[in-house]
Amino acid sequence: MNDETLSPQDIAKRAAGVAAIDCYVRTGMKLGLGSGSTSHWMVRTLGERVRAGLDVVGVPTSTGTAEVALEAGVPLGDLDDLGELDLTLDGADEIDRQLRMIKGGGACLLWEKIVATASKRMVALVDDKKVVEGLGAFPLPVEVVRFGWTATRRLMERLLAAHGLERAEVVIRGGPTTPLLTDSGNVILDCRLGAIADPDGLMVGLNGIPGVVENGLFCGVADKALVGYPDGTARELG
Repeated sequence: MNDETLSPQDIAKRAAGVAAIDCYVRTGMKLGLGSGSTSHWMVRTLGERVRAGLDVVGVPTSTGTAEVALEAGVPLGDLDDLGELDLTLDGADEIDRQLRMIKGGGACLLWEKIVATASKRMVALVDDKKVVEGLGAFPLPVEVVRFGWTATRRLMERLLAAHGLERAEVVIRGGPTTPLLTDSGNVILDCRLGAIADPDGLMVGLNGIPGVVENGLFCGVADKALVGYPDGTARELG
């Protein structure tokens, strides 16, 4: 695809993915392949490198990423068979300067966190619009089991209030009658918070609620972050 047909944000996303492959990917690696538009740019570039002789195997974090990888010609493996991965490359919906992230806008947060934490290193790939001073403007996704989701929501609202987020709005993605289902068959509750004062504490607290499978706060997960810019350059965050 020619640059003339790409938006400035797409150019930035592609730049982050290309830089990550150039900086961190080596032949023989076992890679976690992230989900979302920035990650898919990376996967397509990875396919070009595979066709040029790069020998890697990938573990996708969603069925959507698996489809992109297969189309691009990236060999895929099973996480249970491969064991610990060398590196995961994945995007974020928001990232602060401590490399804490909100992820899950594409409803893939559970698989993303499993793959990222099964890796020796995780590098976040973002365009410059995703870098924030504080997390929370992007709604925080929480993956919950479908059974009793309204009871789970009540407990979540109490926890959010205890974190000073009394005005938080928690809605089921897709609506109660036609909820979006994740690749694991769960539903997503999006928490419109505005600002999160204690992302680390909230991450732990949410996962202690019965019915919560995983939440979209990724604190202490990313080792590095590459930020892409509309001029086609990329730089490490920090």
